[in-house]
Amino acid sequence: MTELAIHPLSAEHKMLQNAARDFAQKEIAPIAAGFDESGDFPHETVRKMGELGFMGIEVPEEYGGAGMDALAYVLAIEEISKADASHGVIMSVNNSLYCHGILNFGTEEQKKRFITPVASGAAIGAYSLTEPQSGSDAGTMKSRAARDGDFYVLNGRKSWVTSGPVADYLVVFMMTDPAKKQKGVTAFLVDGKTKGLTRGRKEPKLGIRASSTSELIFEDCRIPAENRLGAEGEGFKIAMNVLDAGRIGIASQALGIAEAAYEAARQYAGQREAFGQPIGAFQGTGFKLADMKTRIEASRLLLYNAAIAKENSKANGKRYSTEAAMAKLYASETAMYVAHQALQIHGGMGYSKELPIERYFRDAKITEIYEGTSEIQRLVISRSELGIK
Repeated sequence: MTELAIHPLSAEHKMLQNAARDFAQKEIAPIAAGFDESGDFPHETVRKMGELGFMGIEVPEEYGGAGMDALAYVLAIEEISKADASHGVIMSVNNSLYCHGILNFGTEEQKKRFITPVASGAAIGAYSLTEPQSGSDAGTMKSRAARDGDFYVLNGRKSWVTSGPVADYLVVFMMTDPAKKQKGVTAFLVDGKTKGLTRGRKEPKLGIRASSTSELIFEDCRIPAENRLGAEGEGFKIAMNVLDAGRIGIASQALGIAEAAYEAARQYAGQREAFGQPIGAFQGTGFKLADMKTRIEASRLLLYNAAIAKENSKANGKRYSTEAAMAKLYASETAMYVAHQALQIHGGMGYSKELPIERYFRDAKITEIYEGTSEIQRLVISRSELGIK
């Protein structure tokens, strides 16, 4: 693996990277295929990730986290995702979509109550923005939250909630003023045990099958007003801020998938022989490996650049939406490209469940879709370049 020349890894970064790699290869890789087959949530290894500090890497130690930086975050997700993309996205959502928003917009009491158990791995966090008819266009959201004295009453149906079936706490976005569209969205912190909240069906997915995904149904779900995250109408701003961080996590996941697929293809190309020589010696295969490696390293540079921009934003307050979108766009499309080429290089064996290649292929596809499709990333990047608000 090439180290980023413009920002060499510190001894602390390397230590974390090695710890994540060691845990992923020893604890996760041997069980990944089984959990992919069953679709069960890997509670035990997720709990261990929490004990190692992986579930709240950027969260200050006072709130149960590891207190490290954004580069450490992407290094760890990359290694976990090389072993299994399902564990990678569970970790990403916990760190970015859940903890990041509360750290940036929550009160001190909210941080202590809602971050500490999640960052330490004792509980699972989730993020719920999407609805059956509302994805990137949050202004069409149909769920409603109405103020009732010291409470808000939540009603509506949310969809595609990563970790929804198992989440102990959730960041949920609902409309409080429909006339204002995006500016009428408000964020709330919801305890998973709250009366009126039920989990819908678990989605039968193509890939990342060990990452449980479901609907959430709110029926007169009453939560204390102090559980509102930020002010009324700030929900869309919070959601977009959180998605910037989340896209860096998904780019890290995509890079991990791509690396795993590439390493498997490189090894196979060196061992498999045809017409008296390794298939990697044939230009058709060798050029595939060259393109795969080049795209992986380009993805790494974009990803690390986005992580550095995110870290710098803690001091300068600048958005890093474009850097995050470029990293997510390129890394996700690279994951899909590399997994496809790796399957081609393996031929029939790549199509068999005896090897993990077909799992890498299935897992890679979702990175081009969730937390903003490739089309949405291109929209973010182009609008930024054209100065369109």
